[in-house]
Amino acid sequence: MPQAVAEQVPLQTPRLPRRRAVAQRLSVIVVNDHLYADGGADVVALNSAEQLAAAGVPVTLFVADRQRSDDHCQRRARLVCTGQNDLMHEARRGHAAVQGLWNLAAARAMRKLLAEHDPACTVVHLHSWTKSLSASVVREARAAGFSIVCTLHDYFAACPGGGFFDFQRGAVCRLRPMSGACVRTHCDSRSYAHKLYRVARQVAQSRLGGLPGELRNFISVSAFSASILRPYLPGDARLFPVRNPIDSPRGAPADVAANRNFVVVARLLQIKGQALFLEACRRAGAAAVCVGDGPDLEALRRCFPAARFAGQLPREKVVAELLAARALVMPSVWYETQGLVVNEAAALGVPAIVSDGCAAVDAVRHGYDGLHFASGDVDALTDAVRRLNDDVATAQRLGTQAYQTFWRDPPTPQAHAQALLDVYAQILALEQPLPARAMS
Repeated sequence: MPQAVAEQVPLQTPRLPRRRAVAQRLSVIVVNDHLYADGGADVVALNSAEQLAAAGVPVTLFVADRQRSDDHCQRRARLVCTGQNDLMHEARRGHAAVQGLWNLAAARAMRKLLAEHDPACTVVHLHSWTKSLSASVVREARAAGFSIVCTLHDYFAACPGGGFFDFQRGAVCRLRPMSGACVRTHCDSRSYAHKLYRVARQVAQSRLGGLPGELRNFISVSAFSASILRPYLPGDARLFPVRNPIDSPRGAPADVAANRNFVVVARLLQIKGQALFLEACRRAGAAAVCVGDGPDLEALRRCFPAARFAGQLPREKVVAELLAARALVMPSVWYETQGLVVNEAAALGVPAIVSDGCAAVDAVRHGYDGLHFASGDVDALTDAVRRLNDDVATAQRLGTQAYQTFWRDPPTPQAHAQALLDVYAQILALEQPLPARAMS
């Protein structure tokens, strides 16, 4: 455990001459496993690359896996792709195991890319690395003297499982990551052997990649997740709070009072809490809709035949489901790091009911623009669902407040890109002093 606590750094504007000098020369390398949206980290990484490039910043998007065609960022950002599969989709299991521990091909590609850039004015922005790239790319950037910033989309910087969650017990894990007790505990969703593989990967990440111990710059997406990760970051780390972007045009708010559905939007997984949600809706006599796909689908269908399972939907149809909702429910039984869908619902004027044990509580004020309930407590969630199901006026009031709060200061993609530029400028000002001519 670090003896000091990571510093929370408010976004600041560096001295004007310095900021101009940085802005004129800045380039960014965005590092992400995928060139397609397989999760929230991918959405943020790809969106930020596109927005930064649109703002005139030279951006290179460094990825491993481009097996799908929705690579919209190629329109503005330069693409460097190693052409490797996601580990889960790699048929050669031995090859996948080695790649996950230390991806030599990605390291070589990163080394070649870095040789084309000036470390004095280039920031390497790390989003995801555990699904294809590995921490080998981080080591290359460190060795070449580049400034690195890592967005903490998950908990892989500390926890070998990435979520501080024990799948065997179905509960949050309170053990210190990588301690003897942690290594001995079978917490993986698959097998203890797979847990040991994750431990080996964490050792390689930490000792060879230097992540997180040798990094100094991190972006937190919520105060909740920052508080969980802070003890495992270096004592002299800088933690920059930057909200994830929500790309939602402003329209008329949903008619919450006329809607009946309670909606969950998430992968159908144990940690997402759909079984808890569906049981609460059954007890409250409320209409339940699950948007998303996943390994728990058939089991949930058998247990809750009255619920509607909409499956994996394109964005416009997810929006349609939310517009028809009385409330969004986020019943996650793990920590989460933010929960983008809560803000997406607020942008539509739909209130949210969220677990008080996950990061979504940062986005919802209980009784003002949504409701909290005790994490994992089906009775508490039933009471919250029943309250909004029976009390139309309260549901409408909460939805109106959520809508007004969101649009008072919306985290648009453009605002997110500007916040990133401010972070980059601060990092370069602290770590990479420019020559006297550039400073003048």
